[in-house]
Amino acid sequence: MPVEVKRRIDAMIDGQFLILVGDAAGADKAVQAYLADRAYRNVVVHCMERSCRNNVGCWPARQVAAPPGARGFDYYSVKDRVMADAAEYGLMIWDGKSKGTINNVMNLVRRHRPVVVYVAPTRSFDTVRTLEDLRDVLAKGDRRRVDRLVNDLHLDA
Repeated sequence: MPVEVKRRIDAMIDGQFLILVGDAAGADKAVQAYLADRAYRNVVVHCMERSCRNNVGCWPARQVAAPPGARGFDYYSVKDRVMADAAEYGLMIWDGKSKGTINNVMNLVRRHRPVVVYVAPTRSFDTVRTLEDLRDVLAKGDRRRVDRLVNDLHLDA
């Protein structure tokens, strides 16, 4: 995990913030590993009911029931919306192509909550409060993947 992101997480730890984190492999698991290494306990892992993929620190889990028939992205995005409802703001790590991360940013923006996005390809932080801010972040991503996720998430409307 980039040192810049660790510094942001350290500030949350120093402030004794409740940290909500997902259970996916990748950024979620990396953040969990860092929090576990720091022996931080004020964490809640959000996962799907009976299917917590990663909980590195054995923290309390908020298990979310999926609607009948939900699969793939639609299945896991239910948990992400519940997490966005509970969050006051967000810190996201975006690899320049992840649809899930951008969907999570949108979940918070729609709730009028700020999101700090670490854009890995440019090693920069951007604060997203509006759709226009999000467009600026998307411009830093992989063009083909971004075009597809913009279409999939209906961000061009």
